[in-house]
Parts: sequence; C-alpha cells; structure tokens
Amino acid sequence: MIESNLSEFGVLLIFILGALLFAVVGLLASRLIRPNRPNFEKLTTYESGEDTVGSAWGQFNLRFYIVALIFILFEVEIIYLFPWALVFGDEALVRGTDWQWAWFAMTEMFIFIGVLALGLAYAWRKGYLDWVRPPQKAASFKSKIPAEAYKKYL
Repeated sequence: MIESNLSEFGVLLIFILGALLFAVVGLLASRLIRPNRPNFEKLTTYESGEDTVGSAWGQFNLRFYIVALIFILFEVEIIYLFPWALVFGDEALVRGTDWQWAWFAMTEMFIFIGVLALGLAYAWRKGYLDWVRPPQKAASFKSKIPAEAYKKYL
C-alpha cells in the first residue's frame, strides 16, 4: 500500500480544489465553444415565454414570507431529530446505563418538541398561520369573444 503524507484534511482540500477546478474549466470551455450571436429577440426580457406586462416591482402579500420562515423553522427540527434518534437507538448505551440514558433522551426530546409546539401555538395565536386572501380586483380587459362561448367549458 502507498503511504501518504497528507492528513485527512489535506485529502479533503484536494477534493475541494479538484471540484473548483472542474467547475471553472467547464465554464471556460463552454464559453469558448458556444456560439455568441445576440440579437433583439434574444435580448428581450420574458417570463415563461410571455412578454412582460407592467413593472417588475409587484407587491406580494407579506404572509408568503412569514409562512416560508415558519416552514424553515420547523423543517430545521429534522436536523436535530435524526442524530438524536441514532444516539437514542444505541442499545449498548441504554443497557449500560440501566435505562437512565433512555429516560434522559426521551425527556430531552419531549422538551424539544414541547418548545416547538409552543412556537407553533404562538404563531397560530398571533394569526400568522391564518391565510387572508386580498380582495380580488375586477379585470378591465374587454374580450371580443362573447361570454356565452365560455359556458360550455365551465
């Protein structure tokens, strides 16, 4: 077997540098190989194939942001539940401490989940989870197609 003078971190550094080099070489090669023929059609702004209408400074309901933050907060708990489950499931540790470890781990997790439940109750009580739809504005567009033509599709 070949002996290496690199530590574990040295090997990790080589992998990171290799990944960065691979990404940079790939980006440079694609820039050199690709055709570059800009025209008016390619330089226009579009969204999903549709021409933009109006300003890009549209107003969003703040509840989208709050619901996303609450979702992220409660998803982070999974990061703590998996390692806990692995350590809690160590049968040798549980038997070696005469089940004291099991009771400690269960109490610890119930406290953790209780704090999360308190956070959920707080968000619910404050009304952050209530979804209130903004009032709908009537469209000012007048279609040339009569309204009776749509009835067969509704």
